[in-house]
Amino acid sequence: MPGFAVIDFETTGLFAGGHDRAIEVAIAHVSPDGQIEGQWETLINPGRDLGRQDIHRVRAADVMNAPSFDEIVPQLVALLDGRVIVAHNAAFDTRFLLVELARAGYPIFEPVISLCTMQLARDFLPGTGRSLADCCAAYDIDLTGAHRASVDTYAAAQLLSHYITGAADPILWANALDRAAAYRWPTLSLPERPWYPRPDFATEQTASAFLERISVRLPEITGPAEHQDYLALLDRCLLDRQLSAHEAQALVQLAEELDLSRNRCELLHSEYFAALARIAWADGVLTTDEMADLVDVANLLDISADALDAALDQPEQAIVSVASAHFELHLGDLVVLTGDMTRPRSDWESELLARGFAPKSAVTKKVTLLVAADPDPLSGKARKARDYGIPIVGEAAFARLAGAFPLL
Repeated sequence: MPGFAVIDFETTGLFAGGHDRAIEVAIAHVSPDGQIEGQWETLINPGRDLGRQDIHRVRAADVMNAPSFDEIVPQLVALLDGRVIVAHNAAFDTRFLLVELARAGYPIFEPVISLCTMQLARDFLPGTGRSLADCCAAYDIDLTGAHRASVDTYAAAQLLSHYITGAADPILWANALDRAAAYRWPTLSLPERPWYPRPDFATEQTASAFLERISVRLPEITGPAEHQDYLALLDRCLLDRQLSAHEAQALVQLAEELDLSRNRCELLHSEYFAALARIAWADGVLTTDEMADLVDVANLLDISADALDAALDQPEQAIVSVASAHFELHLGDLVVLTGDMTRPRSDWESELLARGFAPKSAVTKKVTLLVAADPDPLSGKARKARDYGIPIVGEAAFARLAGAFPLL
């Protein structure tokens, strides 16, 4: 008898049948007698924005290279085959499972065999709350890092184990196990990709990471025109003083197209930083904000500590001029918003109007800027913006840019 498959989905929202999608899934196998036998997890690229990122803490950069749901289906079904599906609020997780399978072209018409640790709490934990946190607290189960699929799955697996070992009558488990062993999942013919677990730590994207992907070319065959093209893109990528994964990828791609070597890109980064320092010192004073800005850019471009100290101590006298296409906002510019932001969309739109901008709901070539909840948005609006070369900035960065325009 295979046993149980405890499952948990993290999703963009609550409505499986609508626009919301699964973005992470984890599974734990539990034996019929309650022993945890193995765990698996993967992020899922939903091809859209990630919803309330403050809840699940998944960034768009995390799922950029993750498989789609279609690509995880073969292993997912193999891990569920012959087992009782268990989840805390099983109605929610099985609903997403069935809807995502249907989207992948494998609708399931027979109800899956499942048990719900939340519903079972009425029998095993009478009088306690029904949330996963309440149930785990009753058994002293650690739930640090909740709303990560692997954490919630492992906690629910431990909860199930306590239920199994504490059950007076094992017939509940036996009946479900017998039915699950006889259940027939669909035969799959989908292409498969390896699962892609969420990284344990979010690492900041800096130049050193993407420079490694640029070829080492000797001798140099590029000239000033190619250098200026690269500097212009670099200037646009650093507009919000963040370097997203999409922006790093764009810089790598442009460097390869222009035949820029890794060493040349490093030199252009130094040139860009030197020009930025010259601009900051143009009035003979380096303000606290300008100093902080130089530090931010130095960190993003991996500028040496000595070069940063020199830029902060005194104006650079011999700096190569950089004719970069620095981005500027103007009154009347069209601005589009995407993703679930910290402020309601209506509030942002009202402020845009009050500061003289024109909020729009769709991305066209006339749009000046896309403001996103995540610096690496995956929405259709973001894909269009990248196709049209429209800059994308995060919510906080836009607040700083828009703040320079007084309320009308």
